[in-house]
Amino acid sequence: MPRLAVIAIGGNSLIRDEQHKSVHDQYEAVVETSRHIPGIVQQGYNVVITHGNGPQVGFILLRSEIAEKVAGLHPVPLDSCGADTQGAIGYQIQQALHNEFLQRGIERQAVTVVTQVLVDQHDPAFQHPSKPVGSFYTKEEIDQKVAQEGWTVAEDAGRGWRRVVPSPMPVAIVELDAIKHLTEANFVVIAAGGGGIPVVRNSEGLLEGVAAVIDKDYATSLLATNLEADLFVISTAVEKVCINYRKPDERAIDCMTVSEAKAYAEQGQFAKGSMLPKINAAIAFLERGGREALITNPESLEHALAGHTGTRIVRG
Repeated sequence: MPRLAVIAIGGNSLIRDEQHKSVHDQYEAVVETSRHIPGIVQQGYNVVITHGNGPQVGFILLRSEIAEKVAGLHPVPLDSCGADTQGAIGYQIQQALHNEFLQRGIERQAVTVVTQVLVDQHDPAFQHPSKPVGSFYTKEEIDQKVAQEGWTVAEDAGRGWRRVVPSPMPVAIVELDAIKHLTEANFVVIAAGGGGIPVVRNSEGLLEGVAAVIDKDYATSLLATNLEADLFVISTAVEKVCINYRKPDERAIDCMTVSEAKAYAEQGQFAKGSMLPKINAAIAFLERGGREALITNPESLEHALAGHTGTRIVRG
């Protein structure tokens, strides 16, 4: 059987900057990232891809709010926003990969699985919502939302007020068997986009969507574990993980053990909102039996898998 790499594509791979946020701009960014996936397949890997969706969910929520004000249309629930973005971004990745495979003469197909991810309804995160979603509001506007919608809100770094929702830990991938069968049939699978659609089991054991956001890297780590992946890859904005980041004594790391990664984390070397969740997700994968994790940027993916760059995290 081919080796399996599970690759988490970060938000920077979809939106380059504030001037390039249109759907066409996003597709162009997807095309650029997708150019590096066929080379990974040619190295002998089956591939599962996950992706971020934060800005895209924000766009849907804003459109929904405008449509409600102007035309009285019903709002789009947060779990449906997740499903919508999984389909739309998955379509873009599928098309970009189809064209890359065609041009290189590689007989592979990509397919998207709209993925539900089970969370525990008793997760402490539900009592302490912390993940900002959607637009910024003035204090007067947000007070009205709290009164009408029952939102939990927070002030966001002096930029305004925003809705905050829970960010529970993923427990299980609902469509895991389908993803397994597709990878075993040599499909490139796009799954668990945006961390997956968060769902809980009700008192009858049936699934229900919830207004929450699952961290993409944690969900991908769980997916990689369940698929018994040979390699868990996190694609992000930097070629290598650094300690003393942006300081005069900054140092890039080629390889570190789980113990070293934990020690660096305890020293505060990794920012909570960016690198720390990625390091923790890699550690979780390795502690659950995974073999190796790799962090690098999209343009370095092929060279990193060949061992020429990136930061590898290994057991120990």
